[in-house]
Amino acid sequence: MQNGAVPRCERHIEYRDGPAGRRAALVGGPDVWVVVTTEPDIAERSARVAAVAEYLGLDEERVAAAFAYYDDHPHEVEEWTELNRRAVEASRTQWQTRSGSSHR
Repeated sequence: MQNGAVPRCERHIEYRDGPAGRRAALVGGPDVWVVVTTEPDIAERSARVAAVAEYLGLDEERVAAAFAYYDDHPHEVEEWTELNRRAVEASRTQWQTRSGSSHR
């Protein structure tokens, strides 16, 4: 179900288009990749859902929907996570290059 929401979380998931392509997000909330990469050190799912919900100010049902989406589409979510990690790293490198050259 690549182009539609998965049944167990469909009322909480929407798709957004952007410069890097279409991505899954919580309706009225953050992208799924943001939700599932928050609090990564908590292994037990229900505790992790509760911690992420509290940290992001979202209800647990919506956070659980993001994790359910991830369970059904792990490669898609991991690709978005990696894409954003690389973008942050590139921005950091560019900033450091500019900062270093402006202080010489």
